[in-house]
Order: sequence, then C-alpha cells, then structure tokens
Amino acid sequence: MSFGKRLDDALTARGPLCVGIDPHPALLDSWGLPDDADGLGRFADTCVEAFADSAAVVKPQSAFFEVYGSAGIAVLERTVAALRSAGVIVLLDVKRGDIGTTMAAYARAYLDPASPLAADAITVSPYLGVGALQPAFDLAEEHDAGVFVLALTSNPEGPQVQHAVGPDGRAVAQLVIDDLATRNAAEAPLGAFGVVVGATIGDVDVRLDGLGGPFLVPGIGAQGGTADDVQRIFGAALRSVVPSVSREVLRHGPSAAALRAAVESQAGQFAFLRA
Repeated sequence: MSFGKRLDDALTARGPLCVGIDPHPALLDSWGLPDDADGLGRFADTCVEAFADSAAVVKPQSAFFEVYGSAGIAVLERTVAALRSAGVIVLLDVKRGDIGTTMAAYARAYLDPASPLAADAITVSPYLGVGALQPAFDLAEEHDAGVFVLALTSNPEGPQVQHAVGPDGRAVAQLVIDDLATRNAAEAPLGAFGVVVGATIGDVDVRLDGLGGPFLVPGIGAQGGTADDVQRIFGAALRSVVPSVSREVLRHGPSAAALRAAVESQAGQFAFLRA
C-alpha cells in the first residue's frame, strides 16, 4: 500500500494528529527524570505506551536522542520499532539535506527497511535544491515511504530564505511546493511527498492548493497556532493537513493516561479535518 494511502487511512481511523516526542532536558526534568540515556529511555517508553493506540502519526525528534550518543540512538531505534509494530506511522524528524552519495546514505539510514532506524517517513531540508533530495524520493517510492520537505516553517528566521523570490517571480517556498505537486500528480488519495507549513505563518503570497500530498503543520499550541489558523491557511486543502503537536501533549506527562487524554483533547479540536 502506498504511503499516502496508509497515511490517509491512519488519519481516518486514529484521528487527525501527529504527536511529537521531543525529550528536551527541561521536559525530562518536569517529568522527574534524569538528563541522561536512562531518563531518555523511560521518557520514550512512556510515550510509546501512551501513543501506540491513540495517535495516527508519531514524530520523534532525532536530535534529542542523538545528543546522548550511541545509547540515545539505541533508544530511538527501539522507540521507532515499537511504534511501527503497534501500527503507528512514524515520521522521523531529522531534517536532512545534502547532495549525491551523502544524501543517498541519509535516505538509506531512514527509509531502507533493512536499516535499524527505518521509519515510515522523514523530514528533509530542500535548501541545496529540491533535486538534491532525489535519493530520498527514489527510496521512498521504492519502499512506499514518505518524505516531508520544509517549505514555510514556524520559526521567525524562515522567511529570509523561504519568501525570497526567484527569477521567475515565485517564492522559494512556492518552488518547493510546485516541484512536489508534480511528483504527486498521479497519486490518490494522497501523494507520498508532503511539505512542512507552520500554523503561525500568517498571510503569505504562496499557493497551497494543488500539492496532492500531505501538509505537516507544526506551531500549534505552545507556539501560538490554533485550529482557526489551520482553517484560514489551508482552506480547501484541509483534508490533507496533519496538525503536529508536541509540548501541548507532553506537558501532561509522565502519566501515560494523562498523555492519552491530552491527545484526545487536541484531536477533538481538529475533528473538522476528517468530517
């Protein structure tokens, strides 16, 4: 089954959310856990317990695991494997972007089923050119995986690059979206190639219709984005939207039951996406 079909089915069956696993030190401390690989492991295990049957998509942020070295990567490996075994779509947030054989190696690390870090989808950065990401696109197509490309991000520094206008008058973000729309053209109900568009982008001169793939939408909750913002920004493309929440859920830990309740509460705010 194609990634787009698997994603669409999961969002319909399990609710519209992507839930992040972002075990930064302050959050570990608020859960009463040490800032080390043991604390990381206990945090991740609780998230698996809470999200394995309550979220359609779970997005571990790789950097917060990498900081603990090989022990942290081992926790990430078992977390990804446990979530996928439970039927969750795992979107690994790695934001890789390089050229040639290096990009091919990144793609193998995360999208090849033979890799211990194999996920259902990854995030990538297009700022060496969207074409430089071709190894990831190729491997995703081969293994029915997904790729989410940064387009309009929530951070205030993003517009410096993303809103820059090229020789043909299109913004860089528009170039990214248009390229992916071409790659998604023959896929239904969703293509495998999505974009990241923050819920806090405000009014921008970029067309979001016609992508044909999913929109991963961070910036909701703690960063100020709301369900109303999502409706205003995406309009007719709402069914393709996957709201991404992290802190608004994780602050309810360390109780797995409380985390599940927070997922349910957040999902209720976005029920219109699958109505």
